[in-house]
Amino acid sequence: MTSRRRSLPALSRRTFTRLTAAAVPGFFATHGFGAAATEGPADKLNLAVIGIGGRGAANLGGVKDQNIVALCDVDDRRVGKAYEQFPKAQRFADFRKMFDALEKQIDGVVISTPDHTHFHPAWWAMERGKHVYLEKPLAHEVDEVRRLTDAARTKGIATQLGSQRHSLSGLRAGVEIVKAGLIGEVREAYSWISSTRGMPDPQPEVLPVPAGLDWDLWLGPAPMRPYTKGFAPYDWRFWWEFGTGEAGNWGCHILDIPFWALELGHPTHVTASGPTPDPDRTPKSFASTLQFPARTGAKGTTLPPVTLHWSQGLPAVLAERGIDAQAVKGRNTLFVGSEGMLACGFDSWKLLPEEKFADVKQAPQSLPPTPGFYKEWINACRGGSPATCNFDYTGPLSEAVLLANIAYRVQAGFDWDAAAMKSSRDDVNGMLRREYRKGWEA
Repeated sequence: MTSRRRSLPALSRRTFTRLTAAAVPGFFATHGFGAAATEGPADKLNLAVIGIGGRGAANLGGVKDQNIVALCDVDDRRVGKAYEQFPKAQRFADFRKMFDALEKQIDGVVISTPDHTHFHPAWWAMERGKHVYLEKPLAHEVDEVRRLTDAARTKGIATQLGSQRHSLSGLRAGVEIVKAGLIGEVREAYSWISSTRGMPDPQPEVLPVPAGLDWDLWLGPAPMRPYTKGFAPYDWRFWWEFGTGEAGNWGCHILDIPFWALELGHPTHVTASGPTPDPDRTPKSFASTLQFPARTGAKGTTLPPVTLHWSQGLPAVLAERGIDAQAVKGRNTLFVGSEGMLACGFDSWKLLPEEKFADVKQAPQSLPPTPGFYKEWINACRGGSPATCNFDYTGPLSEAVLLANIAYRVQAGFDWDAAAMKSSRDDVNGMLRREYRKGWEA
């Protein structure tokens, strides 16, 4: 089941001719961050939703106040009550046919498909000048992430990655504490997901394709294979062919905390360790380290180099520093500063040692309030400020998550040249891109 890979050529197999051709005078006046409000029923955006089961149902609920013109899903078993809730929306199984039929009507798309099918609908939408809300991780391959990130910038597309926890108070408080310098200079941070999920049964049972599921479309760009138990609707996440494991599942949520607080971009060195990798299935545990160089912060100050550790499983540093389980309960990130430490998560935070920071009762409120995670994207589509998880920010974050996975799979460290999209190892370079099934070239 291991997919074939080949070395990475230039950034785009097809040049950005179609992208840059659109960047003519007047284009940015009608698309992207400079867009005027789109006219529709009650002046709402016309949105298409691709993938409406599971996470897609929640995302559909997040934009339900807009004009939903199309619902697209390959599995009728997963649509729930969406068709009843939006009876005027046209229904599709194939997003390509949806664009053929409704391209002129659609302003933006919300995409909540399995990881291996993130890239293609997003790419199709961007080539047509449509705004994109896309579930995490941004794509299945590093090269796909970079192509979408660059395309969004080139065409002025309003984007938002589905790191919904970005707007939660605990996460924002942790970011504000670090940015305020309460724990001093931070050169090291640890993030983790307490999970042992991975390594599903190695030989899933081959079954008839269930009624209502278009298995060919579900596979999309992946090689054709029989329908087997467990892949759809969820266990795909733990197979390299389709998913990115717990790192892809949670990494873009949890690493959002140090990336935002420390203003991180692309790493320059990545390494990882863990149990012997399986060629097909994601692991139940592994640890990785990403090195980030000194950089200029948003305020023009020079920020120091950072070593960021990401692990599936609690990091050993907690025991080494005598941090008890209660201090990190419900939390997933530890910042180590020159003046103290901060343990934080999505909903809460704790400064350490506690006695030193006993007088700190709340975080300094320095971040602008959010109108709501989905509303940020809607406002950006209308010409407002970029959404906080736009692809310029979350593209490098997503690449870092995928590079950590690759480091684990090759069981070695490597230098990373982000500008050239190239590592110091040929085996790593061969894992940055995948072959697409015939008919899915992009």
